Amino acid sequence: MGKSKITLIAEIGENYLGKISLAKKLIENAKKSGANYAKFQSYNENCLKKNDPEYEWFKKVSLKDHEHFKLKNYCKKKKINFLSSPFSLERAEFLCEKLKLNEIKVASSKMTNKKLLKYLNTKTKKVFLSTGMSNIKEINQSLNYLDNTEVVIMHCVSEYPLKPKNSNLLAIRKLKKQFPAFAIGYSDHCIGNLAVEIAVSLGATVIEKHFTLNKNYKGTDHILSADFEDLKKLRKNIDLISLMLGDKIKEPSKNELKIRNFMRNRFKD
Repeated sequence: MGKSKITLIAEIGENYLGKISLAKKLIENAKKSGANYAKFQSYNENCLKKNDPEYEWFKKVSLKDHEHFKLKNYCKKKKINFLSSPFSLERAEFLCEKLKLNEIKVASSKMTNKKLLKYLNTKTKKVFLSTGMSNIKEINQSLNYLDNTEVVIMHCVSEYPLKPKNSNLLAIRKLKKQFPAFAIGYSDHCIGNLAVEIAVSLGATVIEKHFTLNKNYKGTDHILSADFEDLKKLRKNIDLISLMLGDKIKEPSKNELKIRNFMRNRFKD
């Protein structure tokens, strides 16, 4: 089908369960399934509130600095892009200045963080901006701080797992109309692949899907994640959908031109 127009981000996040060996397996399988990016989350104890009921869990699944380097290098070896979401300005500084990332994903919870956005505006070539919990006014405000970098606006609903009735996929059309100069993507939290496939049919050109090796693993995200076979099938289907959508021009295809005269004159008037 040629080079795909759809970028696929495999969101590994906390699904590596604090085990670097598992993280490497996820990276390897994300690449085999056809994903363009293996994405992680960057936070440490300074980002976490100790009174949070899930403090110990998030502490367990927070990547250490040296582990970031190890996984980035492993991604390079496997020829898949390493991507991460910083959950503080300090983590953004680490990703951009130490890890030398020039593409960053901004999580929905941080998309209104003025200091973080202004910093990324000076340090990145591309920002994937997740828009869960936000409205058009807030998205505009965020874009005002990101006027010096390429931005992909990601429709997202921050519900885990996301009920189909709440996915509001027509918002993708609204975002395309409201922000015609920007690529529009979709960050999915639904169970299964259908929402993503619909999103592509509505014009999303970047897809983020949570990724796991086993949906029964411990953690909140595995149930809504794609496993290897799911992601492999998703890659195939979104490429096919993109191909089927065509170029919007209504005119005879080359194959139609070959048979047009014959078909139009086949029967007597």
